[in-house]
Amino acid sequence: RLADAGSDEVLHHWSGLGYYARARNLQRAAILVRDRYGGRLPEDIDDLVQLPGIGRSTAGAILSLACGQRHAILDGNVKRVLARYHAVEGWPGKAAVLKRLWSLAEQATPQRRVAEYNQAMMDLGATLCTRSRPACDACPLADGCQARRMQRQGDYPRPRPARELPLRQAYMLLLVDPDHSVYLQRRPPSGIWGGLWSFPEFADRQALQDWCEARGVGQAAAEEWPALQHTFSHFRLDIRPHCLKLHNPPFSVMEAGQGLWYNTRQPAALGLAAPVQQLLTRLQERI
Repeated sequence: RLADAGSDEVLHHWSGLGYYARARNLQRAAILVRDRYGGRLPEDIDDLVQLPGIGRSTAGAILSLACGQRHAILDGNVKRVLARYHAVEGWPGKAAVLKRLWSLAEQATPQRRVAEYNQAMMDLGATLCTRSRPACDACPLADGCQARRMQRQGDYPRPRPARELPLRQAYMLLLVDPDHSVYLQRRPPSGIWGGLWSFPEFADRQALQDWCEARGVGQAAAEEWPALQHTFSHFRLDIRPHCLKLHNPPFSVMEAGQGLWYNTRQPAALGLAAPVQQLLTRLQERI
């Protein structure tokens, strides 16, 4: 079902969750499983990690839990347990620290009952060895935990080093036709909000004005709304919405194959990024 679905349907169900590359990878992996492996996930770890979106830890979890194979895992919860138990210094995002944690995970993974062990390690990190206020008194590993012995549980693992996120600016045009439909364009398949539908976006107000003038649209009548800020993992986006209501049919604005008119009263199942959905909601409140 996932492999046969259209990309719009998949992204629609993923809307608002962020990290849209995961949705695209999930579908690409499903297509490969259907076409290359006859609809069954490969049970060889080298084949499994070749599927889009499946890394070493995810592959290890799948094959140990579903197939009983011996593979170590290293999700966020397991990283925290191992970093505290062995007092591993440094942020796990650094290659040397990650290599050390993988080595410890491999050493600790038993030969038998691997599924139970991996599930227990994930559960331990999720329920007892939590990021804040770990329940050390209830932890079965407490006696050997080096972080607890030093009373430094909060120091492990080290957080990502603080950094100032750069601020970018984007101008979005909410072009509304007389029937209250709004013009949307599909974004490129890669990059931020890849494959989702969004408003025409411009680097500055002049670019927005040039776009409108090229289509015979009076940009001067556009209403500037309060800015909307959205934070990504590596930058903050300052969105400057401009709403322009058309009084004539919008055929001259439509670009073949590049956009569509989205009926806000009977919305289609499209993939929309969270800020786009927020602006559509704001639009509904104003019209």
